[in-house]
Amino acid sequence: MLVTGSARGIGAAAVQRLREEGHHPIGLDLDDADIIADLATLGGRAAALKALGERSEGTLHGVIACAGLAGANTAAMVGVNYFGTIALLEGVRELLATAEDPRAVAVSSSSIILGHDEELVEACLAGDEAAALRLAAKEPRLVYASTKVALSRWVRRHAIRPEWAGAGILLNAVAPGTVLTRITRPILATEEGRAMLAEATPIAVDRYAEAEDVAPLLSFLSGPDNRYIVGQTIFADGGKDAIRRGDRLP
Repeated sequence: MLVTGSARGIGAAAVQRLREEGHHPIGLDLDDADIIADLATLGGRAAALKALGERSEGTLHGVIACAGLAGANTAAMVGVNYFGTIALLEGVRELLATAEDPRAVAVSSSSIILGHDEELVEACLAGDEAAALRLAAKEPRLVYASTKVALSRWVRRHAIRPEWAGAGILLNAVAPGTVLTRITRPILATEEGRAMLAEATPIAVDRYAEAEDVAPLLSFLSGPDNRYIVGQTIFADGGKDAIRRGDRLP
């Protein structure tokens, strides 16, 4: 089982969950991981796949693609959140196909229900990284949501194809809401920050999520107990989507 973004946050929680369930996950991150690679670059993606091929011995039972960036420079967000994630998923597909009950899950974001740059999304889906980088530089504030919209659409389009579901590889995505991290904790430490988040990301429950709250869903979707879910982006957001969109369904 491969987990990208394994050194911290949701990725680290997923690794811990898998270990508790008796698995031996392979972690991939910029540091403190089994495989050190930068998915923002072509060279990093190639190095990651080469190292994984050597470690996996030709078979991979599942992948949880958590690697992602928010608030970073636009090039890194485009490179990791979409192109690096897609390159990784496509690159491991043949390894997954050799396993019994292979599964793949990518981490999207509940921000996909908010504003995004449709032109940037389409550039991503067209595989035009150069164009995506140019567009991202023009509207930095929409880059994170736009890359996650593109990721969820890619999952939906590709999951139903012969080389994925047709080959027995069930592919889905998870859209977490606000998760307590080193970025969000300082914001929630102030009254102003709490008010800002409450307005931007309303929730129906009494607390924001810990990374460990998302890990069980990732474990389920990446394992054999997920028998029939294909092409979905499942929200784990404390009710944000239901509050924001009401009766509107995908």
